[in-house]
Amino acid sequence: MAASDQRRSRQRDEESPSKPNKKKKASKNPEANLLFNLNSCSKSKDLSAALALYDAAVTSSEVRLNQQHFQTLLYLCSASISEPSLQSLAIDRGFQVFDRMVSSGISPNEASVTSVARLAAAKGDGDYAFKIVKDFASVGGVSVPRLRTYAPALLCFCEKLEAEKGYEVEEHMDAAGIALEEAEISALLKVSAATSREKKVYRYLQKLRENVGCVCEETSKVVEEWFCGEKAGEVSDDNGIGSDVEMLREAVLKNGGGWHGHGWVGEGKWVVKRGNVSSTGKCLSCSEQLGCVDANEVETQKFVDSLVALAMERKAKMNSCDKKVDFSEFQEWLEKHGEYEAIVDGANIGLYQQNFADGGFSLPQLEAVVKELYHKSGNRKWPLILLHKKRVRTLLENSSHRNLVEEWINNGVLYATPPGSNDDWYWLYAAAKLKCLLVTNDEMRDHIFELLGTSFFQKWKERHQVRYTFTKGNLKLEMPPPFSVVIQESEKGSWHVPVSCQNSVESSRTWMCISRKSVLDSHKVNGKLGTSGNEKKILSSCNKSLLSSCDAASFHDYINELFSTVRCLNPKRSPPLIIVSYLLTVVVVGFRSR
Repeated sequence: MAASDQRRSRQRDEESPSKPNKKKKASKNPEANLLFNLNSCSKSKDLSAALALYDAAVTSSEVRLNQQHFQTLLYLCSASISEPSLQSLAIDRGFQVFDRMVSSGISPNEASVTSVARLAAAKGDGDYAFKIVKDFASVGGVSVPRLRTYAPALLCFCEKLEAEKGYEVEEHMDAAGIALEEAEISALLKVSAATSREKKVYRYLQKLRENVGCVCEETSKVVEEWFCGEKAGEVSDDNGIGSDVEMLREAVLKNGGGWHGHGWVGEGKWVVKRGNVSSTGKCLSCSEQLGCVDANEVETQKFVDSLVALAMERKAKMNSCDKKVDFSEFQEWLEKHGEYEAIVDGANIGLYQQNFADGGFSLPQLEAVVKELYHKSGNRKWPLILLHKKRVRTLLENSSHRNLVEEWINNGVLYATPPGSNDDWYWLYAAAKLKCLLVTNDEMRDHIFELLGTSFFQKWKERHQVRYTFTKGNLKLEMPPPFSVVIQESEKGSWHVPVSCQNSVESSRTWMCISRKSVLDSHKVNGKLGTSGNEKKILSSCNKSLLSSCDAASFHDYINELFSTVRCLNPKRSPPLIIVSYLLTVVVVGFRSR
């Protein structure tokens, strides 16, 4: 044991000289040492120590400051502005560091520009924060501005109520292909509300709907302040678009549900309530049914076109021996047979919980899903199964499976995708083209799917994907939710805004229910959207001779017809109580005297 200790001791003695040499070698690189020490200061948020190192380096003839040194210092300065005791020092010294960086001929990268923009915004100089970003963008190169680069200027302008300058930043971002996120949209919404720009408020509410699922508590307060304000109550439907209820409904349908985008509808004060929504999507505050929001027609068509282009591109790159087979054949086949309500990813279901090593494929599982979809279909339609031709051939070779598979093929229930192709393209294209359900547990996280657009694709999956489980052989289909947890705008002009919650229990989520007071009052009169009109036309519609011919079965229908007349004449306001009373009196008297 002692001999072993001696050997280890000698080994340490022999190796020990090399360690000082390494340190000595490292100390010959003062730039690396300085960067290491600056990074240490950055991690510990020690601004004073970092500035002392910088000052020493500036006066030293041995250290040559480079971009990394300046970037680290600028970041630390910008990170220190949140500390009141350090803010003034961080701003003053940060600009000194940046000036020296530029005068040294070192071009700032995106991280450095972002730090300086934050310093400028902290000083209240949004103009400089925006200018430095525009100058940086005009140079071009590998490093380009990002959302975080523009945000300081935009938020600074909004905070100072310089709305037009904030809009200019947004336009610059849009031209650069940079999308706004909740904080920036909320700031633009707030400044638009504060400066009484109602059209801009409407626009940013739509942007929140489009880009943010559930708003945070801070954003919800911005929304609430606008609708509770005096200006919001004065905003009305200037173009009379709200009187065309059918047109608004068609717009909602065309947009995929949940919004029409034609501007403010109705008139009068707004009532803002915070409540919950039932499991079926019924607002418990106003009883309005929320919609299941889908992609609009334009987005969906772009999605379909992208799928076709990617599938064709993949096929062109393949070295398949079957050159004649291409994706267009499936497109033509689907045009002839395309009346399906659901598309089935056959491989995903057949291989679910099977032994992959043994090539196991469960046809009974696939059959169970197909039958369940058939029974769930209101029109008793069979779904379409997409399965690779090789897999189909194997199933046909099995005598116990042959009859069922042949029946599916003959009835147009099964389509075999060609050799060398990816059946993912086929079932995804079919579901998107036909705007129907897609049954698969595939999370579709492949990088190819990302090319289709993350935000759109997530929305599309939420609306169309049906997941499944088999527990002890029993199938359970998990259908898409009956309503979408996103901001929704109805044809009545009402808004419903979901607020982020801590837990994942949807029933406990808070929703902001925002409706015109006139609409809520009309619900109290007849349970429908009642509106006023021309009194003469209303009274003339009360034909006593018609009433005298009514029987009890048509009494209810006639009342509905009268109120429909009222709604069509002027859907902007609730009918005056005297008109409603007169209608009911004439109907009852006429019915009794017939």
